[in-house]
Amino acid sequence: MRRTMLQSKIHRARVSNANLAYSGSISIDTALMQAAGLLEGQKVDVAVVENGERFSTYVIEGKSGEICLNGAAARKVQVGDTVIIMAYFSLEEDELESYRPVVVFVDSTNAITEIRHALHEPLI
Repeated sequence: MRRTMLQSKIHRARVSNANLAYSGSISIDTALMQAAGLLEGQKVDVAVVENGERFSTYVIEGKSGEICLNGAAARKVQVGDTVIIMAYFSLEEDELESYRPVVVFVDSTNAITEIRHALHEPLI
């Protein structure tokens, strides 16, 4: 049996831009994408801390420090909002013993401050 598990998350990033005119997606700083193991086109869930919104979209590479919601998702955030970006993957039961998701912590400019490989430690 396969289980869908958290692959990685970018914890408490700050929305730097919202572009309603773009065709859709979330632009994420390339360094953050690499740290979280995200690929362009990969599906992610986004949770907005300030208003409780939660939605799915796909990733595209962004500029340094950028977290930009594009297209319809731009209506769900305000610049300066805090978001949690989560990616999932599917694992076989025998892979779960060594399973350790990546949690990328950032500061107010979306620069990486810490990377953890577990969910069992306090996250805030």
